[in-house]
Amino acid sequence: MKQLAFCMVIAALAGCAQLPANTAPQAEKPPVSNDVISFTIPPDALGARDPQLSAVLAKAGALAAAQKQPTTILVTALGQDLPYLNQAIWRGVPSQHPAKLSLENLTAGANQPYSVSVRPTAATP
Repeated sequence: MKQLAFCMVIAALAGCAQLPANTAPQAEKPPVSNDVISFTIPPDALGARDPQLSAVLAKAGALAAAQKQPTTILVTALGQDLPYLNQAIWRGVPSQHPAKLSLENLTAGANQPYSVSVRPTAATP
């Protein structure tokens, strides 16, 4: 009888033991982006002043102008290419656009890709 009681106590205590912590790595969630649109510009398209690139840049400007909240267009490129990119983007912005729109230029580093991002102004770093 004592052995049965002893086994029951041991079984009860074993049931109360803590489970080992889950040590499996959790998959990290990617950072949430507030960008309306963001894209990288292929170097060969820029070098050739590709008409399709100009059309995409104009559409990015039109998309930014269509936003209801203040919007920032961030262009990352070498300084020599910024005037062309800015002009192509502004071509897509209607002269009468309801939202406050700003265009910011960021000079790219030597190995940094050219890019365009359209985001709400409050989300601009």
